[in-house]
Amino acid sequence: MALPLSNEKLQEALDAYAKHGNQRQAAAALGIPRVTFQARLDSARVRLNVGGLTSKIDATLQGQVKRLEAELKRANQQSADAAAIKAIIGGLCERTATLEAPRWLNSKLSKASSPGVPTLFLSDFHWGEVVHPGQINGVNRYNLAIARDRLQYTVETGIHLCKILDRDMDYPGIVVPLGGDMISGNIHEELAATNELNTMPTVLDLYGQLIVAIERLADAFGHVFLPCVTGNHGRDTRKTWAKDRHHTSFDWLLYQFLAKHFERDRRITFFIPDGSDAAYRIYDYRYLLTHGDQFSGGDGMIGALGPIIRGDHRKRSRNMQIDMEYDTLLLGHWHQLMMLTRLIVNGSLKGYDEYAYTGNFPFELPTQGLWVTHPRHGITYRMPVYATSQPKPKSKDWVSIQR
Repeated sequence: MALPLSNEKLQEALDAYAKHGNQRQAAAALGIPRVTFQARLDSARVRLNVGGLTSKIDATLQGQVKRLEAELKRANQQSADAAAIKAIIGGLCERTATLEAPRWLNSKLSKASSPGVPTLFLSDFHWGEVVHPGQINGVNRYNLAIARDRLQYTVETGIHLCKILDRDMDYPGIVVPLGGDMISGNIHEELAATNELNTMPTVLDLYGQLIVAIERLADAFGHVFLPCVTGNHGRDTRKTWAKDRHHTSFDWLLYQFLAKHFERDRRITFFIPDGSDAAYRIYDYRYLLTHGDQFSGGDGMIGALGPIIRGDHRKRSRNMQIDMEYDTLLLGHWHQLMMLTRLIVNGSLKGYDEYAYTGNFPFELPTQGLWVTHPRHGITYRMPVYATSQPKPKSKDWVSIQR
C-alpha cells in the first residue's frame, strides 16, 4: 500500500499549477507524468477540503493565473514598446546617456571683459494644460496658443538680456537645462478631463516648438548644451518609478526625439542620463540638475524653502560619499523662482493655476531663470526671464510728511 503524499508534495503541485496555469506545463516543470500530477492535484483538493476549502482554493488559483497572465501581457507590451523606440532612435540613447561635455564649456574667454557662459533654465512648461482665468480671479490664463507665445517670448527675452550684458554677444555658447514636467500629462483625473490635448499629440506639438527654440538659440549663441532630466507629470505610470524612471516618462521620449532631430547639428549637444540627476560642469563650476519632486512637504511661513534645503543637504551628503560633490543644485517642480548660491529653483512657463490659488500659494508670474557662469567668479548676473509682459503697476500717490 502506497504511503500518502506529504503536504509539501501536495503544496508543490498546487504552486506549480498556480504558476503555469495548466496541468501539462506544471507536470513538465515538476518532471512527472501528467497523470501523476493530476492525482496529486486531486489529493490536494481532497485533503484541503476540510471546511469546504476546495472552491476557495480553485478561485485563488484562477485569480493567480489571471494575474500572472495580465503581468505577462504587460511585460510583453513594454518589451515591444521598448524595441520599437530603440529601432527608431537607434544607438542614440546610449550616446546621450554618457556625458561628453563640449569643449566650449571649458574654453578660455576670448577677452577679459567677456561675461562667461549663460544658462537659460527651461522647465515646468506643463504643455497642454488649460488654466481658466475665471477660476483664479483673472490673474492668469494658459492654453497651447499662450504656451507657444510664452516659449518664444522667453527665448527672445533671454537673448535680449544677454545682449544687454555684452553687445557683441561674445559667448562661447549657452547651456539650456530641460528640467522636466515639460507636458501636463494625465496623472490626475482633473488633468485628463481638462487638458487641451491628450498626451501624445501634446508631445508632438511641444516637439515642434522646441525645435524652433533650440535652433534660435544656436543661431544666437553658436552652441547649445542641453542637460535633461524627467519630471513627475510626464509619466505613464500611476506613481513615479524609482527604477527605470526615465523610460516611463514622455519627457524622456521628447528629449530623445529632439536629440535625434539635431543629431547632425554639431552646434547642439544633448545629455540625457538614465538616472534622475544630471551632473555637469561649466569651467570648474559643478552643477547638479534634478527635477525636485523627490523633495516634499512645506514648513509654515517659509513654504517650499524648508524641504528644498533639507533635500539639498541630503543630496550633497550622498554625493560627497560617492565623490560627486557639486556647487549648485538646479531644480524645478516648485514653480517659484529662487536664485541662491547653493541652489536655483526654477519658475514655470504655465504660471499661477487653480491648484496654487486653492492652496493660497504666493502669486508669481510665469518665469524662467537666467544666469551667467564665469571661469573665475562662478555664478554672476542672476536674472529672471518673464515669459510674458509684466502688467503696469497701478499709479498711487506716495505718502509724504510735511516738515
